Amino acid sequence: MNAAAATRVEPPLALLAELTHRCPLRCPYCSNPLELLRASAELDTGTWARVFSEAAALGVLQVHFSGGEPLVRRDLTELVAHAAKAGLYVNLITSGIGLDAGRLAQLVEAGLEHVQLSFQDSDPTVGDRVAGLAGAQQIKRKAAALVCAAGLPLTINAVVHRHNLERLENIIDLAVALGAERLEIAHVQYYGWGLANRAALLPSREQLDKATATVEAARARFTGRLVIDYVVPDYYARRPKACMGGWGRRFLNVSPSGKVLPCHAAETLPGLRFPTVAEASLSEIWYHSEGFDRFRGTEWMPEPCRSCERREIDWGGCRCQAFALTGDGARTDPACALSPDHFLLAAAQAEATAELPEFIYRQHSNAPLTARPPVLQSG
Repeated sequence: MNAAAATRVEPPLALLAELTHRCPLRCPYCSNPLELLRASAELDTGTWARVFSEAAALGVLQVHFSGGEPLVRRDLTELVAHAAKAGLYVNLITSGIGLDAGRLAQLVEAGLEHVQLSFQDSDPTVGDRVAGLAGAQQIKRKAAALVCAAGLPLTINAVVHRHNLERLENIIDLAVALGAERLEIAHVQYYGWGLANRAALLPSREQLDKATATVEAARARFTGRLVIDYVVPDYYARRPKACMGGWGRRFLNVSPSGKVLPCHAAETLPGLRFPTVAEASLSEIWYHSEGFDRFRGTEWMPEPCRSCERREIDWGGCRCQAFALTGDGARTDPACALSPDHFLLAAAQAEATAELPEFIYRQHSNAPLTARPPVLQSG
């Protein structure tokens, strides 16, 4: 990107800090890559501290600690303190596994300001099966109580799919009962493990329509008490969403190894190189790297995107989804009805009414991906 073009790029608003790929859960829709990073390759405490300082200097306002499960990092309290000292609003995205009152008190003292807690289902048995860990849902309920008792705002994250949509109303009621201020209901987005499990997770159109009606009714019922965010699967859309607010426009992601990405799935795109924080500063990467510049703005767009009146609304949709479905990250997102590849979604939709296959569980392994039952252990 030349200097003139760089001056037109606004600073990012938020940083997703993926501290680790390690996690006690094995969710089949996890957005982590299929090749999970080992602990030995993760950034150390000092490097993360520098990243947070650079992020604040760049203009970032919020940092979201994610993973995997960030609680497996023994230095998490220290990392929170570094981010808070840099002036960043600190949010923890967690499964709740490994959170106790003492650990939470340390995190709050260090500067933690918000917690997002994931739930797999309102039904503990089904939720534990999806998570691949016996007792997980009960541990999560205790974690929610701890967060509320500490006075922190709580958001419940509920990923919905064929296996739990029939209990969506119960999931919403659970969020209220747990004291959440916000509920994020997100249909599975089909990247990483979600794409590998698409046939087991994608709902039918009938299920989607019923879920959408349930959300709208709940929004009316809990006005002023619970804010509900709702993300639908692109596979039934007629227009794509502006993924991450547009490529390289509002967010940046730092992987456990320090690779800086426009979104968590961007490294699936072939031919793009994304520098690490060891190679360049966040500012250099944000404003001047080839990977961030590749799909910024509208100049890269093919038709029909290039002449579409929505080109600066949806920014061409999702590059990772375009690649996953067509093999070319530069094509129009097939979620758009105007895309010449929109027909590809029909085959995926047919999976939603077929017999349910077994899950391919998230795993640290070099073995071929195969369906296998969960290995349950006590929590």
